[in-house]
Amino acid sequence: MRDLREEWYDEAAKVRIVIADVTDAAQRLALAHLSGPASAHFLATHLAAAALLGVEMSEPDETLVLQMKCSGPLGGLTVECTAAGTLRGYTEKKTLEDFDGMGAPDERKIVGSRQYQITRSVPGRILSQGVANTLGGYLSQSLQRNAELRVAAAVTDSVEVVQARGVLVEALPDSPLPRAAQLIPRTLSLSSASRTILKKLGFPNAVLKNSTPLSFACRCSAERAQAILAALSAEERAALPAKVDVTCHMCGRTWTVG
Repeated sequence: MRDLREEWYDEAAKVRIVIADVTDAAQRLALAHLSGPASAHFLATHLAAAALLGVEMSEPDETLVLQMKCSGPLGGLTVECTAAGTLRGYTEKKTLEDFDGMGAPDERKIVGSRQYQITRSVPGRILSQGVANTLGGYLSQSLQRNAELRVAAAVTDSVEVVQARGVLVEALPDSPLPRAAQLIPRTLSLSSASRTILKKLGFPNAVLKNSTPLSFACRCSAERAQAILAALSAEERAALPAKVDVTCHMCGRTWTVG
């Protein structure tokens, strides 16, 4: 499984399980942004979270944007998943000198307190918006779902994204099972094959209902960069050089226009 989202369903338990891998997309974004290992870790885990939450999208041109503001030195992040399965995003701070090269990142010190805002929209219209202090809280409070998710990433000190994955478990209203938060063991390894994960979750008979390829992609272009310059006043444009570098904050690509 590589850069793929799978939707599974266990009929007897009335439980939906979503498994997502975003390893390649996370690697490409980390390299494009020149991220250090700590920032790359949080970018990877939240790309996985956006891919999981994106399973709710139903319209072909729909987009889910996950924004996190935090008190820690990371500063926050923004990631996006489209209905087509494309992913992009960035962290506010790309390198964290006090934490890079120190092994597994300390989430408490790097992120601190946080608040999430998740927005689903189509061009020109917001479909839904929720705010929560945790991603699980967004599922239970904003969506009123008996659901929980877990994300994990492994990033080397040389910023190789070895793995970026997540799992979401939702007990449907007619499910006899307890709260979904109790269904994901703390010791669950997301590096295993999907069938192994399902077995560890207690749903070995779940049936694959749908799979969606995931990939890095950005909507920036030379034309959009040119449009940014065109929107400036004559005085503002006159103060700039003939050729201007415009960098997309979502993917890190720079366009030279003039």
